[in-house]
Amino acid sequence: MSFFLQGVSMQQLEPQTFASWAEPIDMLYACHGKVKSFCKQLQILPDYLEKNGINQAVKNDVQQILNYFNISAPLHHADEEDDFFPELIKVQPQAQTEVDELERQHVDLHKNWDNLSSQLEDLLAGKRENIDRDLIARFVAGYHVHIAIEEPLFELGREHLAQEKLSEMGKVMADRRKL
Repeated sequence: MSFFLQGVSMQQLEPQTFASWAEPIDMLYACHGKVKSFCKQLQILPDYLEKNGINQAVKNDVQQILNYFNISAPLHHADEEDDFFPELIKVQPQAQTEVDELERQHVDLHKNWDNLSSQLEDLLAGKRENIDRDLIARFVAGYHVHIAIEEPLFELGREHLAQEKLSEMGKVMADRRKL
């Protein structure tokens, strides 16, 4: 993956972690790692555009960000809402309040993404030369709050879900992606 800031690669920003669907909680964490990396890129983007304009590295990275949040992020949210959260509530019913809040936040995250993605698509199409900083800040802040609530639930799941249930969950998540 290219990175538009001084030739820094994504691997230099975020330690590389390897996960497999055999460990679905590790995969949920890996998705969050990608979200955090792409959010860092988005935060850097406005200043970079002001100084350097649009170049091929920017276009490549913006396309990867669009691909991730248009395809992978909704799948990740489905993994949580359809598979992880229901199983977690069965063994840790006290997590229901956090799960309800996270599911509400998923709706807001998707709305924020819809607004931001149209600006990113316009950037790629040559219809604009900058991205609204406040829109990026709102999008990134939404994920920051969301992840802070969600990751402790991942740990609850790691502690309380049976390995057999986690294996079944991992297969369903992989099938969702037709892997």
